[in-house]
Amino acid sequence: MTDPVLKTDGLTKRFGELTAVDHVDLEVESGEFRSVIGPNGAGKTTTFNLITGALIPTEGTVLFKGEDITTMEPHHRVRRGLGRSFQITNVFGGLTVRENVRVAAQSVFNDDIGPASAMFRDKDSFDDITAHTNEVLEQIGLRDRADENAETLAYGDQRRLEIGLVLATDPELVMLDEPTAGMSSEETRSTMELIGDVLSDQSLMLIEHDIDLVMRVSDRITVLTRGEVLASGTPEEIANDEAVRDAYLGGTRDE
Repeated sequence: MTDPVLKTDGLTKRFGELTAVDHVDLEVESGEFRSVIGPNGAGKTTTFNLITGALIPTEGTVLFKGEDITTMEPHHRVRRGLGRSFQITNVFGGLTVRENVRVAAQSVFNDDIGPASAMFRDKDSFDDITAHTNEVLEQIGLRDRADENAETLAYGDQRRLEIGLVLATDPELVMLDEPTAGMSSEETRSTMELIGDVLSDQSLMLIEHDIDLVMRVSDRITVLTRGEVLASGTPEEIANDEAVRDAYLGGTRDE
């Protein structure tokens, strides 16, 4: 057995008297597709924020590839291979599709570009970044629309672009927060096919409310309720767990 790519130990986040995440222990193996589900207010997005550095835990630790990243800045986590998308579309509307992907690519190539070279070299002369940008555009099916402003894309294509931004950072673990939210059934199908095609070599964590979808695509599922892990197992084990069904019927407020 290899070490898990991600491990949380006693992960806890309190906001005053509210405990949003309560001693969550979680392991994700290399190459695993793990979904995180739970009723509204269960602490799913807060857990993602703690793992990716948007929030610092009140207690507990986050290990990524065996390294303690609990208090590490988010951009350093990205450079180590931790990528994340958000519930709300998070692209630069005033930039072209190509410029969006290039900015993401530059964030991980930045260590190879010294201040002097960045100042005096033309932006198109960074061959590795240009090649990586074009590769990502091809993978997400937006190469033909590369010079269009991102804000002109349809909603489904903006979400596709956001996946491209994550992909451009060359992640080992990809965390997707409701990537199909607000999509039609056709857009959902297309987006999940894209995720399966371009992220097949990465470990994946997914927050998703479409339970039928989660059951089809997941290797393992973690169920949160009121900030705690209620159950964890294969889709079949989760589907047959009476406590999980009760939690959904008794869901709480939105996050």
